[in-house]
Amino acid sequence: MKKILALILSLAMLTAMAVTLASCSEEEAVDVGIVLPTKEEPRWLQDEASFKEALDKAGFTSEVLFSQGKSDVELSNVEALLEKNIKVLVICAQDATAAGAAVNKAQAAGVKVVCYDRLITGTEAVDYYVTFNSFSVGVAQGQYLIDAYKDKTGVPLYIYSGAVTDNNAFIFFAGAWSVLNKAVADGQFVVQNCPAIADYSGKALDAEKDHETLANILGTITTNWDFATAKSLAEANLVAANAEAKGDVAILAPNDGTARAIADAFSADAAVTSYVITGQDAEMASLKYIQDGKQSMTVWKDTATLATSTCDLVNALLKDETPEAVATYNNQAKDVPSAEVAVTVVDKDKLAELIAAGTFDQAKIDAAK
Repeated sequence: MKKILALILSLAMLTAMAVTLASCSEEEAVDVGIVLPTKEEPRWLQDEASFKEALDKAGFTSEVLFSQGKSDVELSNVEALLEKNIKVLVICAQDATAAGAAVNKAQAAGVKVVCYDRLITGTEAVDYYVTFNSFSVGVAQGQYLIDAYKDKTGVPLYIYSGAVTDNNAFIFFAGAWSVLNKAVADGQFVVQNCPAIADYSGKALDAEKDHETLANILGTITTNWDFATAKSLAEANLVAANAEAKGDVAILAPNDGTARAIADAFSADAAVTSYVITGQDAEMASLKYIQDGKQSMTVWKDTATLATSTCDLVNALLKDETPEAVATYNNQAKDVPSAEVAVTVVDKDKLAELIAAGTFDQAKIDAAK
C-alpha cells in the first residue's frame, strides 16, 4: 500500500511539474521576435516604440532586443528569441553578411525571417524584406544638392557614405550618384574628397552589379554610421583642402547622426562660407539643426508607417497567407520579395508645415540634444 501511495504521489508531482512547465512555456512564448542594431541611436528607439505599439494593437506578443553594434550579440539575441518559440523573426542586421548565421538558425527552426530596413546578404534564409525605397532616399539627397546650387558651377562637393557592412549604404549612395554623376560631369560640382570616384563622372553605379566597385569607393569615405568617425573624416578632409575647395560647399551626408557631426566640422572652419548638407531619419536633434540652419534637409522615413507595414506582413505570415510584395531585392543569394514605404524630404519650410499639422512636436525638437 505504501509503495502504491508513493507511486501515486510521484505521478501527481510529475503531473504538477508538467503543468507548471507548460504554463511557464506559454507565458514565455512570443509570436514575434525583433532584433534591432543599437540603443545608442535615437532612430532605433523610435522604431522600438513603433513596433511595440503596432504589434500590440494587432494582438501579437513581441519582444525587442538590441545587438549594441555587435554581431555576436545579435546572434545570441536571435538564439534567445528562438528559445521562446517565436513564429516570425524581424531583424535589422548590424552586419549584412555576418547576420546570415543568425537567420540560418531561425530558418532551421522553422521561423519566418523578415529583414527590416536592412537586407541580409549571401543567404537564402530570408523570406521577406520591408524597407523604405533606399534608392529613392539617395536620389532625394543628391537632387536636393543639385537644386540648391542651380545655375552654379565648380561648387566643391564632399561625399560621405554609411558603413560598408550595411547593404543599404550601397543603395543610398547609388541613388545619390545616379543624379550627382551628371552634375559632376557637367561641371556643377567638383568632388573634393574622393579620388576613387573620379573615373565615374557621368556614369551611374548599380548597387548590385557594381558592388565591388562601390565597396572600394565607399571604403574611402565611410563614416561607419558613427558620429566620431564622421567628424574626424570631415576634419581631415578640410585640413587637406585648399582655399578653392572651401567657400560655399555641398555635402552629401548619409544620415542625420553623421550629418550633424560633419556639419559641426564644416561650421568650425572659417574658410567655409556656407554649406548645404543632406541627412535622413528625421531625428529630433537634426530637426533642431534644420530649424537652426545647421542642417539643410533630412529624408523622413516614418518608422510608424514602416512598423505598420511590417505588422501587416507579419499578420499574413502568422495566418499562413502570402504577404503582398511590390518589389524584389537581390541579396546575392536570391530575389527577396519586398514591401516598400515612401519617404518624404523635410527642409525648414516642410518642417514648419509638419509641426503645424501636429506630425512633429516642437517641444520635443527644442529639448533634443
